Amino acid sequence: MKQTLKNLRVASGKRIDLSIQDGMIQQVGTLNQSDANEIHFPKDLYVSSGWIDLHTHAFPQFPPYCADPDDIGFKTGVTTVVDAGTCGADHIDSLYELSMKRKTRVLSFLNIARCGLEKTNELTDLNDISEREIEKAVQRYPSFIVGLKARMSASVVGSNNLEPLRLAKAVSYKLNKPLMVHIGSAPPLIKDILDLLDERDIITHCYNGKDNQLFTNEGKPIQALIQARKRGVSLDVGHGSKSFSFRVSEEAARAQIPFDTISTDIYSNNQLNGPVFNMATTLTKCLTLGYSLASVIRAVTETPAKLIGRTDIGHLRPGAKADLTLFKVEKDTSVSLVDSHGVVRQSKGYIKPFAVYLGGQYYEL
Repeated sequence: MKQTLKNLRVASGKRIDLSIQDGMIQQVGTLNQSDANEIHFPKDLYVSSGWIDLHTHAFPQFPPYCADPDDIGFKTGVTTVVDAGTCGADHIDSLYELSMKRKTRVLSFLNIARCGLEKTNELTDLNDISEREIEKAVQRYPSFIVGLKARMSASVVGSNNLEPLRLAKAVSYKLNKPLMVHIGSAPPLIKDILDLLDERDIITHCYNGKDNQLFTNEGKPIQALIQARKRGVSLDVGHGSKSFSFRVSEEAARAQIPFDTISTDIYSNNQLNGPVFNMATTLTKCLTLGYSLASVIRAVTETPAKLIGRTDIGHLRPGAKADLTLFKVEKDTSVSLVDSHGVVRQSKGYIKPFAVYLGGQYYEL
């Protein structure tokens, strides 16, 4: 069935119409033809390609880092969730089977430890990192597995320091897949982690407020970060329960070190009890930092799609999948926003999802 969505705004403020047929975008622009299936929207409604959450925990079996993909996905305005390392090779079949039963598109950054987050110190035993099992998993699901994930903090790696990252880099290079790296408490030191990363690699939790962070006590980017950015390393927000600091993110903005992608690191507990709640709240926090609406929306659509090598989502062009997020920007209402350290900022308005268009279906939220 063909549908024409009329009178929508993109993040830049430009108004467009969209023609959709069989779940694909056919035309974009000002469409004058009369269509029995025209849908007219309020003038204050925005549209973007469907929001992509690059760092989630979308596998229900491993508490506390667990959630159902639809609960953190399309029901909150997110059309694609990327599970960031909940599953390793031992459980990737189960995640894939689950994904086939959900409306939200689910993808995976495969944990380099075959056990995934079945245990939360998954990189303390190097025997759990099996290049052979990683390769077999990627061979089974070459499109579903969009990259690899390594959690490089002290509680995860134990006495292994940088060795899990070296192993991860070798296999990611061999498989031509990007590597997402979680940063947290030392060891290993953040500068040593950065020195091993290059183009296509992604640092998540980039604005965490822990001692082992990307910025000095004076709010300046460390030299290893400056060099990593020159090599093409990307920065992902990865908010999470303990990994987003208003202070650090404000320092980064002043130092002109912007995020590349905005993700939530969401799972059931920090969705229900905060401080994450949902993608819209995380986007609002980034908007409150002074970033434009266009740059915030780009960081949850076009850029994450590019990083995971998906050309069929993340943009509003003919031939793309009709994954859409429709949302409002409530400019006249201030809300209290809380970071991972309990610090509060008042927003200057907020982003509110209105509906998604996904798999040929329209879902009002």
